[in-house]
Amino acid sequence: MTESESTGRHHRVVTETVVTETVVPERAAGFAGQLQYWLACIFVVGWTGVICGGLAVQFGTWDYPCPLCMLQRIFMAMAALGAAIIVRKGMLGIITARDYMTGWGLALLGCVAGGFTAWRQTMLHINDWQKPNGPVGYGGAVLGLHLYVWAWVLFVAAVFAIGLVLCFGYYTAASSFSPTAGHRLIGQFALWFLGLVLVINMVAVFCLAGLHWFLPDNPDKYRLFYDLGIL
Repeated sequence: MTESESTGRHHRVVTETVVTETVVPERAAGFAGQLQYWLACIFVVGWTGVICGGLAVQFGTWDYPCPLCMLQRIFMAMAALGAAIIVRKGMLGIITARDYMTGWGLALLGCVAGGFTAWRQTMLHINDWQKPNGPVGYGGAVLGLHLYVWAWVLFVAAVFAIGLVLCFGYYTAASSFSPTAGHRLIGQFALWFLGLVLVINMVAVFCLAGLHWFLPDNPDKYRLFYDLGIL
């Protein structure tokens, strides 16, 4: 073997070693490396629970959601679906860097868009309050704040939480781990919970819109039943 061939071989070995260490870094093992999986489960269940809260108000108090309210639910679902990607991959035991980026990226898009929508609705009603005899917000209030204000607060808090998760992603995002029965049980619950609530929400929207392309600005009935002549 010539000196040039020996040098070239040594260079390739060093390069391959550097690339390997860069692409597959050693991350925290054990529970620390699974933190993002559990956070994703909490994210899915949390946003699904918020959508459930909106459905409870809708069916419990006959407070019909407006188009902006439904749009916020869509972005809540987007945020939950982003985290659901990480949950599903974690149940299989292998989560690549692409999965983490796709999942949290989709969740971040949903939270930012949802936050803007909630802010828009809040600003509209602040403008109405400034008018003589203007309405005092839309719908009922929970702990002194209307639902769209709470949505704004939650979206902003979620953006902060995602940013914090990404700051420590190197230590909390193991690329592989051995999922236990507990991992799968919690993951399946989160995914089925999300799927069930999304189906209920889609049926509720269809009943509100009826056989029409758009929801009215101030819905006052489930138009599907009137369109079909049931009511």
